[in-house]
Amino acid sequence: MGYGYYGFAPYVSVAERRQRAARKLTQLRKKGHEPRPVEISGRHIATTFWGKAWCSHLESYADYASRLPRGRTYARNGSVIDLQVTKGELRALVSGSEIYEVLVRIAPLAPARWKVTRNECAGQIGSVVELLTGKLSTEVMAVLCHREKGLFPGTREIRMSCSCPDGVRLCKHLAAVFYGVGARLDQAPDLLFTLRGVDGAELLADAGRAKGLAAPNRADAAIADEHLGDIFGIEMEGKAPRPARKPRKVIRKAGKKAGKKAPKKAPKKARRA
Repeated sequence: MGYGYYGFAPYVSVAERRQRAARKLTQLRKKGHEPRPVEISGRHIATTFWGKAWCSHLESYADYASRLPRGRTYARNGSVIDLQVTKGELRALVSGSEIYEVLVRIAPLAPARWKVTRNECAGQIGSVVELLTGKLSTEVMAVLCHREKGLFPGTREIRMSCSCPDGVRLCKHLAAVFYGVGARLDQAPDLLFTLRGVDGAELLADAGRAKGLAAPNRADAAIADEHLGDIFGIEMEGKAPRPARKPRKVIRKAGKKAGKKAPKKAPKKARRA
């Protein structure tokens, strides 16, 4: 594609971008690659604790502010046609004037920093439900979302590139991918731990060692199953409902009726010698 004045690509309508994106996705599937587009419904890019926290973290950096609004628009209109999240890496395809390739490398969380995070959270996280839904205490959230000490990467830990001609460090295509991560964390919050190269289950293990979590009773287990069903959109299996108890039959002795007494039995005659 030729570029116009000042090196900018000519305008391409949203409808044409979508057609190009559909053709690209078809090509990828033929090659055996299953794309994972970012699909956002409604006004908000992220609606859960982890998704919102990720987006808020990005927006807290002043040097990202000028490019983030265009990125939000691209993320909302479905321009991120493929987003793969793996350990320390984001690979994406973004539909713009062309199909652009985005690569983001994020440094793994330093072991010493992860240890501090785990120690500060020890004993304050009770279950995987609390961890994944973000139903955590204020103290735990402050640790996990801290700019320097938490799970989210700082700007110095991020290396990024885009195949577009925009020469700025954070172009709108990269910004769209970052917002796409926020939307993806709504569906799979454990991807944050994957991205930073740590195991979220270690937080739970530390909590168990710190306070010796008691075995859940029946009521707690039922509540946990209900929450997990809401998280993953599934009906919890493995626990069949208890059959209803049959009503006890009331056996009344002959002659006994409500309000009447049974007649007295006649005394037995003595046997003859």
